[in-house]
Amino acid sequence: MEKLSPFYEKQETCHLCQHSFQSTKLRNRFVKLAGRDTDLKPLYIDSEMNPLLYNVKVCPLCGYSFTDDFSNFFAPGTKNELKEKVSGNWKSQDYGKQRTIHQAINSYKLALYSGLIKKEKHLTLAGLALRTAWLYRDSANEEEEKRFLALAAKQYEEAYINEDLTLTAMSDINLLYLLAELHVRIGQWGKAVPYFSKILKKQRESQEKQLIEMARDRWYELRDEMKKNETSV
Repeated sequence: MEKLSPFYEKQETCHLCQHSFQSTKLRNRFVKLAGRDTDLKPLYIDSEMNPLLYNVKVCPLCGYSFTDDFSNFFAPGTKNELKEKVSGNWKSQDYGKQRTIHQAINSYKLALYSGLIKKEKHLTLAGLALRTAWLYRDSANEEEEKRFLALAAKQYEEAYINEDLTLTAMSDINLLYLLAELHVRIGQWGKAVPYFSKILKKQRESQEKQLIEMARDRWYELRDEMKKNETSV
């Protein structure tokens, strides 16, 4: 019997140029989760069986890059801008096979650039930036990790202020937790405190007990660290 491959190819159609292309995906049965980091980054038993590597679809013809979270709608003028700024500088490349972590990072950057031009939702852009930071963490590139964590925090703030989360998979508690945790990780502790406070005020009404517990633990850690810094001054 032929051994089942962890990978399979899926037919995709570029939203921008309508070109049909193949994109590699990872079968769920091969993905084994060992746990999560404090910013909810999934930790996989086998680093090569990481579905995040294959989340972004990159059109080999025009370079437009997108995920399932992207809207099919293009605001007036954005298609022409994408063709000028993305396709006009694109040298045909195939991201449709198994990806290295470097290729995956590039795919997220391409999607983030496309999404910014297209004016995708802040929540979508934040998710791209956060996953880019996670991949940089796996690559032990702390400087680039923090740069993209800061970008994710900025986009999540815009989403919290300006976007309706009702029809998304992101709950208020989840978003508040990410805002608190990301600000801790980029060293902006003062900005993290109000978000932790908002979470703890909602703890009685929330059903997300595990996330509340994580927020409480992180808040205690941050509070102790802030006290240590005050006494050492």
